[in-house]
Amino acid sequence: MITTLIVVDSLNDFPALELDATVLDFESYLADYPKLSERKTRVINLCNTNKYLSKGYYCSLLAEARHHKVLPSVNTINDLIIESTEQSLEVASLTLPKALSDSVKDSAVCDLVFGTASDEAMQAVAKYVFDRFPAPYLQISVSKQVNATSLKVRLGNWDEIISQGQTFVVKALQDYLQKNWVKRFSKKSARWDMAILCNENEATPPSDKKALKHFVQAAKKVGINAQLIDSRQAANITHFDALFIRETTAINHPTYHLARKAEREGLVVIDDANSILKCCNKVFLQDAFSYHKVPVPKSGFAYDPSDKTCTSLAQEFGFPMVLKLPESSFSLGVFKVKDETELKARLAELLHQSALVLVQEYVFTEFDWRIGVLNGKPIYACRYFMARGHWQIYNHASSKNTSGGFETLPTFEVPKSVLDAAIKASGIIGKGLYGVDIKQANGKVYVIEVNDNPSIESKVEDKYLGKELYMIIMQEFANRLEARGR
Repeated sequence: MITTLIVVDSLNDFPALELDATVLDFESYLADYPKLSERKTRVINLCNTNKYLSKGYYCSLLAEARHHKVLPSVNTINDLIIESTEQSLEVASLTLPKALSDSVKDSAVCDLVFGTASDEAMQAVAKYVFDRFPAPYLQISVSKQVNATSLKVRLGNWDEIISQGQTFVVKALQDYLQKNWVKRFSKKSARWDMAILCNENEATPPSDKKALKHFVQAAKKVGINAQLIDSRQAANITHFDALFIRETTAINHPTYHLARKAEREGLVVIDDANSILKCCNKVFLQDAFSYHKVPVPKSGFAYDPSDKTCTSLAQEFGFPMVLKLPESSFSLGVFKVKDETELKARLAELLHQSALVLVQEYVFTEFDWRIGVLNGKPIYACRYFMARGHWQIYNHASSKNTSGGFETLPTFEVPKSVLDAAIKASGIIGKGLYGVDIKQANGKVYVIEVNDNPSIESKVEDKYLGKELYMIIMQEFANRLEARGR
């Protein structure tokens, strides 16, 4: 069971409301709730938090010490009151993106209660602020300059706004309790909460909507309440026990930073930040494969486009030859060159983007194997066929036939050499969820790369196992959560 506590400065000042939570004052929380036996306690801190080392400050600090999930967190309080101190202001500053700045008026002011704006016209701005400063009550004001629109953000005093008797305040509190803190299930209460990060605007997401739905359903069956979130909601990641990233990852990207933050907060994370770091850079992969003797195509690195370098590469690899940017996905940043002239031009282009370019021999195959590996065990297998008339699975230059077909097989039908190579290559990265791309030609196997955040789409990777594939992945999360005692 989840215990939800609302902590206030004074019970006398808090109105009688019908809430799915226990309301108590700070002194009672201080004395009565260091209960280690409570597996899941969540705290909404409505004490006055706008002073350092106030009761409100200590309420959030104690909640975190007791492993209670709390709003606002100590970090959020510090972001506001410490930043204000450094700027000799009573408020913190935030610059709005242009898409939002065009929608607000200069000098507009607004109360923000659990992400709900007192002025409906400011709702989009309110959500943007709440994602960055998640706190029960904030006061915001708009200031427009020539090139930017800034906000002043202040921690508000809950006692003042609740005493005004505004309907939207009570409704915002009630809605937040239901949406973010309490989830009811007809059969079984969830033991854990999971955030599944996705991006509905992504052109080639790793999981489609139906697959995401299957993940949520499978999570429920193993005692996990899974909730889809996007990057704008990531500020609330500490409210969860686990993070499952289903948005294409990159190192210089919010997905990596969110994984790092979630790990620091003790969440179970797939993809973990270390896997993202390793898989997203083909230079690392190639060097690691070479060191650990993983079978790969003949490979090397180029760092200048000189005639001498191009001649040397031509002699070593022959033509056609494959050039790869270290950080790329879905066949983007991968090029086949047919002669020295094209090699020199393409190298010059790519070296403007990266100090190193990976060079590989060209290995022709009609399809690539993709072996899904979770915690060192193969869980699915696909053959991805090359796009029609193209040498890669994805043909980004074509408006039609942009990708080839596929065939999903049980892992026991995959050649042992392919499975062995997949297990060995993924083991270099870690114990997460990976998709290992392998070519098979001339009686040999060649590992091309290991992908974190592999594609798992309905009726593709799950075509053989069906919903069991999602259960396998969610059960791994449950096992890890159980092992951590969360």
